[in-house]
Amino acid sequence: MLSYKLKRQMFSYSIKALMYLCAFITVSLSLFLISYIVYNAYPYITYEILTTKPSYLKGTIGILPDILNTIYIIFTTILIVLPLGVGAAIYLVEYAKNKRLVTLIEYAIETLSGIPSIIYGLFGMLFFINFMNLQTSLLAGSLTLVIMSLPTIIRTTSESLKTVSKSYREGAFALGARQFYVIRTVVLPSCISGISASLILAIGRMLGESAALLFTAGFAHGLNNYFDGMYESGATLSVALFVYAKEQGEFEVAFVIAFILLILSFIINMLTTFLSKRFQK
Repeated sequence: MLSYKLKRQMFSYSIKALMYLCAFITVSLSLFLISYIVYNAYPYITYEILTTKPSYLKGTIGILPDILNTIYIIFTTILIVLPLGVGAAIYLVEYAKNKRLVTLIEYAIETLSGIPSIIYGLFGMLFFINFMNLQTSLLAGSLTLVIMSLPTIIRTTSESLKTVSKSYREGAFALGARQFYVIRTVVLPSCISGISASLILAIGRMLGESAALLFTAGFAHGLNNYFDGMYESGATLSVALFVYAKEQGEFEVAFVIAFILLILSFIINMLTTFLSKRFQK
Protein backbone atom coordinates (compact mmCIF):
# COMPACT_ATOMS: atom_id res chain seq x y z
CA MET A 1 0.00 0.00 0.00
CA LEU A 2 1.25 3.45 -0.88
CA SER A 3 1.72 5.84 1.98
CA TYR A 4 -0.44 8.94 2.28
CA LYS A 5 2.55 11.21 1.65
CA LEU A 6 3.49 9.33 -1.53
CA LYS A 7 -0.11 9.55 -2.80
CA ARG A 8 -0.12 13.29 -2.19
CA GLN A 9 3.14 13.68 -4.09
CA MET A 10 1.87 11.63 -7.02
CA PHE A 11 -1.35 13.65 -7.12
CA SER A 12 0.64 16.91 -6.99
CA TYR A 13 2.93 15.79 -9.83
CA SER A 14 -0.06 14.67 -11.92
CA ILE A 15 -1.82 18.01 -11.52
CA LYS A 16 1.39 19.88 -12.31
CA ALA A 17 1.96 17.76 -15.44
CA LEU A 18 -1.64 18.38 -16.54
CA MET A 19 -1.20 22.13 -16.06
CA TYR A 20 2.00 22.14 -18.14
CA LEU A 21 0.26 20.10 -20.85
CA CYS A 22 -2.69 22.50 -21.00
CA ALA A 23 -0.32 25.49 -21.11
CA PHE A 24 1.70 23.85 -23.90
CA ILE A 25 -1.43 23.12 -25.96
CA THR A 26 -2.72 26.67 -25.48
CA VAL A 27 0.58 28.30 -26.45
CA SER A 28 1.02 25.93 -29.41
CA LEU A 29 -2.46 26.67 -30.76
CA SER A 30 -1.90 30.42 -30.36
CA LEU A 31 1.46 30.29 -32.14
CA PHE A 32 0.04 28.11 -34.90
CA LEU A 33 -2.88 30.49 -35.45
CA ILE A 34 -0.65 33.56 -35.54
CA SER A 35 1.89 31.85 -37.82
CA TYR A 36 -0.84 30.67 -40.20
CA ILE A 37 -2.31 34.16 -40.50
CA VAL A 38 1.09 35.82 -40.96
CA TYR A 39 2.16 33.23 -43.54
CA ASN A 40 -0.97 33.77 -45.65
CA ALA A 41 -1.10 37.56 -45.21
CA TYR A 42 2.55 38.53 -45.68
CA PRO A 43 2.70 38.20 -49.53
CA TYR A 44 -0.27 40.55 -49.92
CA ILE A 45 0.61 43.26 -47.39
CA THR A 46 1.47 46.33 -49.44
CA TYR A 47 1.68 50.04 -48.81
CA GLU A 48 -1.17 50.65 -51.23
CA ILE A 49 -3.64 48.31 -49.54
CA LEU A 50 -2.92 49.83 -46.11
CA THR A 51 -3.12 53.50 -47.13
CA THR A 52 -5.94 53.72 -49.68
CA LYS A 53 -9.66 53.15 -49.89
CA PRO A 54 -11.37 50.71 -52.29
CA SER A 55 -11.86 51.96 -55.83
CA TYR A 56 -14.25 49.94 -57.95
CA LEU A 57 -13.41 52.02 -61.03
CA LYS A 58 -9.69 51.24 -60.77
CA GLY A 59 -10.29 47.76 -59.41
CA THR A 60 -8.09 48.34 -56.34
CA ILE A 61 -8.71 47.32 -52.74
CA GLY A 62 -7.70 49.38 -49.71
CA ILE A 63 -8.50 48.89 -46.04
CA LEU A 64 -7.53 52.31 -44.63
CA PRO A 65 -11.20 53.32 -44.07
CA ASP A 66 -11.83 50.04 -42.23
CA ILE A 67 -8.81 50.62 -39.97
CA LEU A 68 -9.93 54.16 -39.15
CA ASN A 69 -13.53 53.08 -38.57
CA THR A 70 -12.34 50.42 -36.13
CA ILE A 71 -10.26 52.95 -34.20
CA TYR A 72 -13.12 55.47 -34.19
CA ILE A 73 -15.69 53.00 -32.91
CA ILE A 74 -13.41 51.54 -30.21
CA PHE A 75 -12.38 54.98 -28.96
CA THR A 76 -15.99 56.18 -28.77
CA THR A 77 -17.17 53.01 -27.06
CA ILE A 78 -14.42 53.14 -24.43
CA LEU A 79 -15.11 56.83 -23.83
CA ILE A 80 -18.71 55.98 -22.91
CA VAL A 81 -18.57 52.50 -21.39
CA LEU A 82 -15.57 52.89 -19.07
CA PRO A 83 -17.02 55.63 -16.82
CA LEU A 84 -20.43 53.93 -16.85
CA GLY A 85 -19.08 50.46 -16.07
CA VAL A 86 -16.61 51.52 -13.38
CA GLY A 87 -19.16 53.87 -11.83
CA ALA A 88 -21.82 51.16 -11.71
CA ALA A 89 -19.34 48.70 -10.16
CA ILE A 90 -18.34 51.26 -7.50
CA TYR A 91 -21.99 51.86 -6.64
CA LEU A 92 -22.76 48.15 -6.33
CA VAL A 93 -19.75 47.37 -4.15
CA GLU A 94 -19.25 50.56 -2.12
CA TYR A 95 -22.57 52.39 -1.87
CA ALA A 96 -25.51 50.01 -2.40
CA LYS A 97 -27.15 49.01 0.89
CA ASN A 98 -30.02 46.88 -0.41
CA LYS A 99 -28.42 43.46 -0.91
CA ARG A 100 -31.49 42.10 -2.71
CA LEU A 101 -31.29 44.89 -5.25
CA VAL A 102 -27.56 44.23 -5.72
CA THR A 103 -28.23 40.52 -6.25
CA LEU A 104 -30.95 41.33 -8.79
CA ILE A 105 -28.67 43.72 -10.68
CA GLU A 106 -25.81 41.19 -10.69
CA TYR A 107 -28.17 38.53 -12.03
CA ALA A 108 -29.27 40.91 -14.79
CA ILE A 109 -25.61 41.63 -15.64
CA GLU A 110 -24.85 37.91 -15.88
CA THR A 111 -27.86 37.46 -18.15
CA LEU A 112 -26.85 40.34 -20.42
CA SER A 113 -23.30 39.01 -20.77
CA GLY A 114 -24.66 35.74 -22.18
CA ILE A 115 -26.96 37.22 -24.84
CA PRO A 116 -25.79 36.53 -28.43
CA SER A 117 -24.33 39.54 -30.20
CA ILE A 118 -26.81 39.37 -33.06
CA ILE A 119 -29.61 40.08 -30.55
CA TYR A 120 -27.76 43.24 -29.53
CA GLY A 121 -27.46 44.14 -33.19
CA LEU A 122 -31.20 43.72 -33.71
CA PHE A 123 -31.92 45.83 -30.62
CA GLY A 124 -29.46 48.52 -31.76
CA MET A 125 -31.06 48.65 -35.19
CA LEU A 126 -34.58 49.00 -33.78
CA PHE A 127 -33.75 51.42 -30.95
CA PHE A 128 -30.81 53.57 -32.06
CA ILE A 129 -31.51 53.63 -35.81
CA ASN A 130 -35.30 53.43 -36.09
CA PHE A 131 -36.44 54.96 -32.79
CA MET A 132 -33.67 57.53 -32.20
CA ASN A 133 -33.17 58.25 -35.94
CA LEU A 134 -29.39 57.92 -35.82
CA GLN A 135 -29.42 56.08 -39.15
CA THR A 136 -26.89 53.39 -39.95
CA SER A 137 -23.70 54.92 -38.57
CA LEU A 138 -20.61 54.33 -36.47
CA LEU A 139 -22.31 56.16 -33.59
CA ALA A 140 -25.16 53.64 -33.58
CA GLY A 141 -22.61 50.84 -33.68
CA SER A 142 -20.68 52.37 -30.79
CA LEU A 143 -23.79 52.70 -28.64
CA THR A 144 -24.64 49.07 -29.37
CA LEU A 145 -21.12 48.00 -28.36
CA VAL A 146 -21.51 50.03 -25.17
CA ILE A 147 -24.49 47.89 -24.17
CA MET A 148 -22.60 44.73 -25.13
CA SER A 149 -19.43 45.65 -23.21
CA LEU A 150 -21.08 47.11 -20.12
CA PRO A 151 -21.73 43.74 -18.38
CA THR A 152 -18.08 42.70 -18.83
CA ILE A 153 -16.76 45.98 -17.40
CA ILE A 154 -19.17 45.95 -14.43
CA ARG A 155 -18.65 42.30 -13.53
CA THR A 156 -14.84 42.29 -13.74
CA THR A 157 -14.47 45.64 -11.96
CA SER A 158 -16.85 44.56 -9.19
CA GLU A 159 -14.85 41.41 -8.53
CA SER A 160 -11.66 43.46 -8.49
CA LEU A 161 -13.13 45.94 -6.00
CA LYS A 162 -14.18 43.11 -3.71
CA THR A 163 -10.58 41.85 -3.51
CA VAL A 164 -9.36 45.11 -1.95
CA SER A 165 -8.76 44.49 1.76
CA LYS A 166 -11.19 46.12 4.17
CA SER A 167 -8.25 47.19 6.32
CA TYR A 168 -7.30 49.72 3.62
CA ARG A 169 -10.71 51.32 3.81
CA GLU A 170 -10.84 51.21 7.63
CA GLY A 171 -7.38 52.77 7.91
CA ALA A 172 -8.37 55.62 5.60
CA PHE A 173 -11.65 56.18 7.44
CA ALA A 174 -9.76 56.22 10.75
CA LEU A 175 -7.66 59.09 9.41
CA GLY A 176 -10.82 61.09 8.76
CA ALA A 177 -11.12 60.61 5.00
CA ARG A 178 -14.54 60.68 3.36
CA GLN A 179 -15.86 57.74 1.39
CA PHE A 180 -15.42 59.23 -2.08
CA TYR A 181 -11.85 60.27 -1.24
CA VAL A 182 -11.12 56.75 0.04
CA ILE A 183 -12.50 55.21 -3.15
CA ARG A 184 -10.55 57.60 -5.38
CA THR A 185 -7.20 57.43 -3.61
CA VAL A 186 -7.16 54.00 -1.93
CA VAL A 187 -9.62 51.55 -3.49
CA LEU A 188 -9.31 52.35 -7.21
CA PRO A 189 -5.48 52.41 -7.30
CA SER A 190 -5.48 49.01 -5.57
CA CYS A 191 -7.66 47.42 -8.25
CA ILE A 192 -6.46 49.23 -11.37
CA SER A 193 -5.14 45.94 -12.76
CA GLY A 194 -8.65 44.46 -12.61
CA ILE A 195 -10.10 47.47 -14.39
CA SER A 196 -7.47 47.23 -17.12
CA ALA A 197 -8.23 43.50 -17.47
CA SER A 198 -11.92 44.25 -17.95
CA LEU A 199 -11.02 46.88 -20.53
CA ILE A 200 -8.83 44.43 -22.44
CA LEU A 201 -11.64 41.85 -22.47
CA ALA A 202 -14.11 44.46 -23.70
CA ILE A 203 -11.76 45.69 -26.44
CA GLY A 204 -11.19 42.12 -27.58
CA ARG A 205 -14.91 41.66 -28.00
CA MET A 206 -15.21 44.97 -29.84
CA LEU A 207 -12.44 44.07 -32.28
CA GLY A 208 -13.98 40.72 -33.12
CA GLU A 209 -17.58 41.86 -33.33
CA SER A 210 -19.25 41.75 -36.73
CA ALA A 211 -22.86 40.54 -36.36
CA ALA A 212 -24.06 43.49 -34.27
CA LEU A 213 -22.19 46.04 -36.37
CA LEU A 214 -23.64 44.73 -39.63
CA PHE A 215 -27.07 45.81 -38.35
CA THR A 216 -26.01 49.15 -36.89
CA ALA A 217 -22.77 50.49 -38.43
CA GLY A 218 -23.17 49.10 -41.95
CA PHE A 219 -20.38 48.12 -44.32
CA ALA A 220 -19.49 51.23 -46.33
CA HIS A 221 -15.83 51.96 -47.08
CA GLY A 222 -15.86 55.75 -47.12
CA LEU A 223 -12.82 57.67 -45.87
CA ASN A 224 -13.89 60.24 -43.25
CA ASN A 225 -12.43 62.10 -40.30
CA TYR A 226 -13.58 61.24 -36.78
CA PHE A 227 -16.39 63.78 -36.34
CA ASP A 228 -17.89 63.26 -39.79
CA GLY A 229 -17.31 59.52 -39.79
CA MET A 230 -19.29 58.89 -36.59
CA TYR A 231 -22.47 59.95 -38.39
CA GLU A 232 -21.75 57.95 -41.54
CA SER A 233 -22.07 54.26 -42.32
CA GLY A 234 -18.75 52.44 -42.12
CA ALA A 235 -17.29 48.95 -41.98
CA THR A 236 -14.91 47.93 -39.20
CA LEU A 237 -12.11 45.46 -39.86
CA SER A 238 -14.12 42.47 -38.66
CA VAL A 239 -17.10 43.42 -40.83
CA ALA A 240 -14.81 44.01 -43.82
CA LEU A 241 -13.18 40.61 -43.24
CA PHE A 242 -16.60 38.96 -43.36
CA VAL A 243 -17.61 40.83 -46.52
CA TYR A 244 -14.36 40.18 -48.41
CA ALA A 245 -14.11 36.51 -47.41
CA LYS A 246 -17.76 35.39 -47.49
CA GLU A 247 -19.38 37.57 -50.14
CA GLN A 248 -16.55 38.54 -52.51
CA GLY A 249 -14.17 35.60 -52.09
CA GLU A 250 -11.15 37.87 -51.59
CA PHE A 251 -9.38 35.62 -49.09
CA GLU A 252 -6.03 37.36 -49.60
CA VAL A 253 -7.52 40.63 -48.33
CA ALA A 254 -9.24 38.74 -45.52
CA PHE A 255 -5.90 37.40 -44.28
CA VAL A 256 -4.40 40.90 -44.45
CA ILE A 257 -7.29 42.23 -42.36
CA ALA A 258 -6.85 39.37 -39.88
CA PHE A 259 -3.17 40.28 -39.56
CA ILE A 260 -4.01 43.96 -38.97
CA LEU A 261 -6.54 42.91 -36.31
CA LEU A 262 -3.84 40.93 -34.52
CA ILE A 263 -1.44 43.88 -34.61
CA LEU A 264 -4.14 46.32 -33.47
CA SER A 265 -5.19 44.03 -30.62
CA PHE A 266 -1.58 43.65 -29.49
CA ILE A 267 -0.96 47.41 -29.55
CA ILE A 268 -4.15 48.22 -27.62
CA ASN A 269 -3.45 45.54 -25.00
CA MET A 270 0.12 46.74 -24.51
CA LEU A 271 -1.04 50.35 -24.26
CA THR A 272 -3.72 49.42 -21.69
CA THR A 273 -1.20 47.46 -19.61
CA PHE A 274 1.30 50.33 -19.75
CA LEU A 275 -1.30 52.88 -18.66
CA SER A 276 -2.50 50.66 -15.81
CA LYS A 277 1.07 50.35 -14.50
CA ARG A 278 1.50 54.11 -14.72
CA PHE A 279 -1.69 54.64 -12.73
CA GLN A 280 -0.56 52.11 -10.13
CA LYS A 281 2.69 54.02 -9.62
